[in-house]
Amino acid sequence: MENILAVVGTMLWSGWMSLLDYLAAHVLLCLLPAFVIAGYMSAMIPKETVTQFLGPRAKKWISYPAAAVGGFILAVCSCTILPLFAGIWKRGAGLGAAITFLFVGPAVNILAIAYTGAAIGMDIALARIVLSIVFGIGIGMLMAWFFRKEELVRAQEMADSGMFDATAKVKPSVWMVFLLLFAVLIVGTLQVDLLTDSWFSFNLPIDLPGPLLATLEQANLNIQGALLIMMLLLIAPVAYLGLEQVLVRFNRWTITSILLVGLTLLIAAPVVTQGSLRVGLTGRFFAELVLLGAISVVASRSFERDAIAEWLWETWKFVKQIFPLLIAGVFAAGMVKAVLPEQWVQSLAGRNTIWANAIGVVFGVFMYFPTLVEVPIARMFLDLGMHRGPLLAYLLADPELSLQSILVTGRILGRKKTAVYVVLVSIFSTLAGYIFGLFMTLV
Repeated sequence: MENILAVVGTMLWSGWMSLLDYLAAHVLLCLLPAFVIAGYMSAMIPKETVTQFLGPRAKKWISYPAAAVGGFILAVCSCTILPLFAGIWKRGAGLGAAITFLFVGPAVNILAIAYTGAAIGMDIALARIVLSIVFGIGIGMLMAWFFRKEELVRAQEMADSGMFDATAKVKPSVWMVFLLLFAVLIVGTLQVDLLTDSWFSFNLPIDLPGPLLATLEQANLNIQGALLIMMLLLIAPVAYLGLEQVLVRFNRWTITSILLVGLTLLIAAPVVTQGSLRVGLTGRFFAELVLLGAISVVASRSFERDAIAEWLWETWKFVKQIFPLLIAGVFAAGMVKAVLPEQWVQSLAGRNTIWANAIGVVFGVFMYFPTLVEVPIARMFLDLGMHRGPLLAYLLADPELSLQSILVTGRILGRKKTAVYVVLVSIFSTLAGYIFGLFMTLV
């Protein structure tokens, strides 16, 4: 009994430490902007900008790239890609383009890419984008070729619904704010001397109590990390008060929540030395300050209050859907890491072989997690010795080949098409991981 309690205690402590490390890390510089960008695209960029290029009459050189980047524009995740896929498929999208959209969508989600780059590395994030797009288009084209006869019959029998004839114009100001938001994300994650070096430093005229320093050290936190956790705890209730009814009315909590998010980004940007509380204002801090100011000016002058309210609501909706799961995933990954034998992971996926990459794909089938939650799990695997090739195979397969995704896809496409799709995704995800692993060995 004592041994069981000791193991449980170790797991809980490991999960708690992982959660503190996650919340205090500079990952906030990518995660907060990513949520805002996802909400912005969902509210400001009409879905017709993508769906009009997926229709059966669209040229392949248009429909396949449109399907590949559709997940990025629509900010879809693994939990929303299936209903969107069902909608465009049943309304007349070509099989190849629809399959490409289904495979690539979760992989190029702005949230997933930003978090992957910050938590695991930009090499994995970029490979996830490039290989998922290339292989996603390949899977779509193969599916269209395998079932070309059925597709011809379907195209003849299906009456035009008009869904893919709809067009939508996007104002230049929408793209301007999008680029500014994207710049905030890039500035927050890019590791170059211009951004990371301190331009100006000063000492805060306070001394931290010894017990507080000891507590922070025991929790493996510095004062900056602790302050960031406090900011997140403060943002949660304020955001609820200000954003839960934002479509009905703005209030003082709405403005306060926006200001707190901006302040959190600015707090995360400088470099703080623990002992003397020496604060170094980095190039990242000044760049974020300028970009946040520019976004405020352009957005307030270009958008009506209703449009901004929709943007805030979509962002809040993403946060409510994903962030609690993300917290749970980080905590669970920390607990599992404490008891999962490192030798077990290394023996199965510690090398870049076809077999090891296939194991990574199998992990994706039986260890499904919602968007972003798979990233701390992948980080755990990496820390335990998994090779980066099989790690990429897992990240590609996780949103596509989970048991529930396979069952839902089977209801939409039928068993025959779904079986072929599962086989193709398994093969291409394994190859993607293996090719990436070979590239990493050569570099």
